[in-house]
This record gives sequence, structure tokens and C-alpha cells, in this order.
Amino acid sequence: MKNLMSAALLLNVFVAGSSLFGQRFPAISESQRIEMLEHPGTRPIRMVLDTDTANEIDDQFAVVYSLISPELDVQAVYAAPFKNNRSSGPADGMEKSYEEILRILSRLDKSPDGFAFKGSSRYLTDVENPERSPAALDLVARARKSSPDDPLYVAAVGAITNVSNAILIDPSIIRNIVVVWLGGNGHNWPHQREFNFRQDLNASRVIFDCGVPFVQLPCTPVVTHFTTTVPEMERYVAGRGAIGDYLLNIFKEYRKDHFGWSKVLWDMTAVAWIINDKWLPSDLVHSPIVTDNYTFSFDKSRHLIRTVNFVQRDPIFRDFFTKLDKRAKK
Repeated sequence: MKNLMSAALLLNVFVAGSSLFGQRFPAISESQRIEMLEHPGTRPIRMVLDTDTANEIDDQFAVVYSLISPELDVQAVYAAPFKNNRSSGPADGMEKSYEEILRILSRLDKSPDGFAFKGSSRYLTDVENPERSPAALDLVARARKSSPDDPLYVAAVGAITNVSNAILIDPSIIRNIVVVWLGGNGHNWPHQREFNFRQDLNASRVIFDCGVPFVQLPCTPVVTHFTTTVPEMERYVAGRGAIGDYLLNIFKEYRKDHFGWSKVLWDMTAVAWIINDKWLPSDLVHSPIVTDNYTFSFDKSRHLIRTVNFVQRDPIFRDFFTKLDKRAKK
């Protein structure tokens, strides 16, 4: 009965749309939101990274890219939940992601103490009772110390569960953060059954509805172009320290047949936008409405978000390879 009541409450809140969410979340003027959606420019940029790190292999590259980039001040890494053939459920996926974060940090000689946090053990089912995971609580604490003039950037590259839970715990933090999420597909794509988006439809709906300054990196047909190959990895990643060899190994093991094969390293693009938004041109668009059918509906009276429309693949990989090589030579 409790689950049915929670589901009914969730449905009522989301169907009601902006009226209830307008009461639930603090108002941000459109001019303020647009200003916060401009690239910060100042360096280093304070950020946290939310990642389902054991989901496949692109998250590992994103974690490394963020930590070797002097333009970024990475203050925490959060383990996100996931469920696929690498996990038995969201809790198991989150635990495996946390363990993978620790493996990466060890190869970068970085301590996880006060830096790596476990996230949600379940997907969002009850907006009145968000999960108070260590990751969500850490994000709330860091966001409270930020401001609209100096926001905390939240790069999210898995299900948006941890971030949505943090916003539901303390809605006021939407004034002090900018969420950069690899999730969903292009707004003209016929469906939104993309992995990060569809895993937690309710959390995805929170992000599009709550009014937080939000940069979306659509997977298909935008980030799908961010591909690389085994020969390129062998040329520019192999031999670049323990972390370089680890990245090459997981890349090659991802698929047995490498002939005529390239792999999308989706998650690096969220980090890349924070480093240099010119590599990922974007538009300000009205936030779409998330439907129960995993599609978007549109209403031009809704608040604005920023959506990436293209990925310049080469400068991003060039930047990553250069930084990895420089680190290895220290």
C-alpha cells in the first residue's frame, strides 16, 4: 500500500507540472539562469563528478580526464547506481562503481578519504523521501557553501539519481549549482530510452522540471560521434603510467574483435564541456517535458536549459592525450 501511495504521489506531483514544482523549488529568474549557463571561464573550476564507473569503460576515462586537468578543481567523486549485465541491481551497481573509483584513484596516487562517496542504492520512487546517501549529502553540503556567483559544477555521467536526491533533500541548492549531464537523446529523436535517462525516469524528470541551471549532452545523435579505436589508444595511452596501461587494458578487453571497430567514450564529453565549451557548441532551448512513455513533449513557456548540438571530437582527444602524456613524464 505504501508503494502504491508513493507512486500515486509521484504521479500527481509530476503531472501537475510547473505549479507544484514552482512551490517545491525556489524560483530562479531567467536572466540569472542564462547567466549561470554561460561557461564560467575562470580557472580552476570547482566541480564534482557523479559516475556509474563500473557500468562499462567510458566512465573511467572521464574520471581520469577530470583529475589530470589543471583547469578543474575536482572536489569529490560520487558512485552512481546502475543495472545491466555487469550488475544485479542499482545497489550492486553503485557498490561496484565505488570499487572501480577506488581502483582508479589508487593508480593516480590519490587518496579516496573525504573524496570518494557511495551514492544511491535504489532509483527514485518517492519525492517526499529522497535517499540520503553519502554522495547526496556531500553534494548538498558543498552546494550550500557555493553561490550563484560561484556555482559548483556537477558533472553527471550516469543515472541522475544522486543529483536528483540531493536536490529533493534541499531544493535551495539549485541556486548554487550547474548540472552538466550526459543523459537522454536529442530533442528531435523519437524516444528517450537512452541508458542513463531510462534507468531512473523519475530522477530524469526532476532534473528537467526543477529549474536548476542545466547543460544536457544528448547521447544520440550528438555524443555518438565521440569515438576512438584500439590503434589510437595504443599510440597515445599505452605506456603513460599505471593509469594509462589500465585504460588501454579495459578498452581492449571491452570487445574481442577489434577489426573495423571504434568505441564511443561518451562520458568524457561532460568533463570536456566544463574545460572548454567551444568544443561542444550548444543552444539555449526550453526544457522539454518528460513523459511516461520515455519521450519529450514541448512547451515554450518552460524555463531554458542548454543543450549541446555537436561534438568536436579531435580537440578533446588531443587535450586528453597531451595531459596524460605530460603526467606520465613528471
